[in-house]
Amino acid sequence: MLKKEQVIKALETVIDPHIGVDVWALGFIYEIEIKSDKEVYILMTLTTPACPLKGTLEEDIRNAIYLLGVETVTIETTFDPPWELPESIRKQMGF
Repeated sequence: MLKKEQVIKALETVIDPHIGVDVWALGFIYEIEIKSDKEVYILMTLTTPACPLKGTLEEDIRNAIYLLGVETVTIETTFDPPWELPESIRKQMGF
């Protein structure tokens, strides 16, 4: 049975190439819904609505979750609420 923790571990392998931090630590992932062992729904955000990495990050997220044996990954993007850099990452980056 697929567990949320497994999906989170997979998401931690997906690195935003501009920031150099994984999408989970960045707080890009707002919701994970495991519909079945073969289907996962992700609600996520990005740094801005015009983020040029949207397609790349979505593909990387899908590929990471597919490695868990999942066959269908649905990704929805929202900007409500707007993304903010987490304080822990802000400190790591020296901001």
